[in-house]
Amino acid sequence: MVNRFSLLSLICCAMLLGGCNPVRDYFKNGMKVGPQYSKAPAPVSEDWIDHDKDRRISSSMEEHRNWWKALKDPNLDELICFASNQNLKLKEAGYRVLASRAELGIAIGEFMPQSQFMQGSFSQIGLSTAVANRQFIPTNYYPQWNYGYGLLWELDFWGKYRRAIESSSDQLDASIEYYDEVMVSLLGDIGDAYIINRFFNRLVELTKENIEYQKMTLQVAEARFRGGLTSDLDVEQGKSDLAASYAKIPDFERFARIENNRLCTLLGISPEDLEKKLAKSGIPNPPKEIAVGIPAQLLVRRPDVRKLEREAAAECARIGIAVADLLPHIYINGAFGYNAQNNLAMFTSPSFYGSTGPGFSWNILNYGRLLNQVKLQDAKFQACIARYQDGVVKAGAEVEDGLADFIKGQEAVKEMINSVEAIRKASELVLVQYKAGTTDFNRVSLVQEKRINRELELARFQQVQARGLVKTYRALGGGWEIRLDGCEEGNRLNEPKPQQPLPTPKILTPLDPNPEKK
Repeated sequence: MVNRFSLLSLICCAMLLGGCNPVRDYFKNGMKVGPQYSKAPAPVSEDWIDHDKDRRISSSMEEHRNWWKALKDPNLDELICFASNQNLKLKEAGYRVLASRAELGIAIGEFMPQSQFMQGSFSQIGLSTAVANRQFIPTNYYPQWNYGYGLLWELDFWGKYRRAIESSSDQLDASIEYYDEVMVSLLGDIGDAYIINRFFNRLVELTKENIEYQKMTLQVAEARFRGGLTSDLDVEQGKSDLAASYAKIPDFERFARIENNRLCTLLGISPEDLEKKLAKSGIPNPPKEIAVGIPAQLLVRRPDVRKLEREAAAECARIGIAVADLLPHIYINGAFGYNAQNNLAMFTSPSFYGSTGPGFSWNILNYGRLLNQVKLQDAKFQACIARYQDGVVKAGAEVEDGLADFIKGQEAVKEMINSVEAIRKASELVLVQYKAGTTDFNRVSLVQEKRINRELELARFQQVQARGLVKTYRALGGGWEIRLDGCEEGNRLNEPKPQQPLPTPKILTPLDPNPEKK
């Protein structure tokens, strides 16, 4: 009875020294020291900023599993499906999941006897008889055969190894969430790069269309100059405008190539001309409405937020590991085997040996280091909580940014379409007036410049709107489910597309002195 009381007193004192106060928390937590994890509160808004003011923003819950389908662009479907199987960052994240799974297996193995071994040996031993107390040795040269087993098992009395299993399990969850985070980021990057690529290709097309219009205007100016109706000032100004438009094309093509190379990197392939494998298309046209749910749903929808929460849980479990090091280590030590000079007598009862029994060790002179280790782990846990809450705040801001681009870009596109239609009519009228001699070339040049700029602005707002939709879906955490659903597209990128010759338009050189002959 006295021994039991003494053991209980020792345990209670050790738990109080280890920071497990009150003692009942130890039993409440399943005989594990350290704090029990609970999810920290997250600062989320009640609703989106423009929810009450704009009907295009819906609070209905959608998973957005295949958000890219909303853009109705087969090329984007091909790129996303191909990248989901080929992207190298995604493969790296997958191997991290496998590594975390192996670490969990190691932690589970540590719960069992930590040190266990089987050994065997043979030695030919020679003893000196010229030293003290060796004169009565009958044989100073003899063989020795050894064979045995041994183990050292530290009992998980304080929950140290169970906390380690908790931490590794939470870290495995975090690695899976990281994989999904990389997937969401990958799909968003592909959508963004594809839209920008199409945007600059559209700028090239618009510039070439306006070049044809400028060439026609230049022909009129040269005809009027040959007829003596104007000076060569109109001709030179027309040539300058035409050359400036030609200069824009290489710059737009340069940016289109940069986005093409970015797409190749995201696809996990060496740079190549993707235009040869993709169908010709313009800037994707997004739908007019979007369902975004409510801000609180970001806590379960965004993989990066879920990852931060799981990392905080893993760090909390490590506090228990640090607290357990403050307490006595209770273990069972055992060994048995056979020793004999003759191998024929190895497995007989006279050659058997063995020992077993409990023990403990206690690092009583290292509490400065061990206590600070607890403080260190607690500080890391609090930092993870702050990082998780910051991630929630940023997630809400990213959705709002995407919605602003999408909604305001859509409004700008609507107005800019009206502007482009009006300036096209104005450009036709001013050219008629110039032919009739009722206006000068400066007016023609000004209207032409406005036409070019307005059409380029329309394309810019179209890509802002489309990219805003992609940014919103990305901020909502949509698309990671593709690892569960899979997809069937992407085969076109594996096979080279046969090159079909396209008719090339007749384009004047910028300073051609005789454009009417071309």
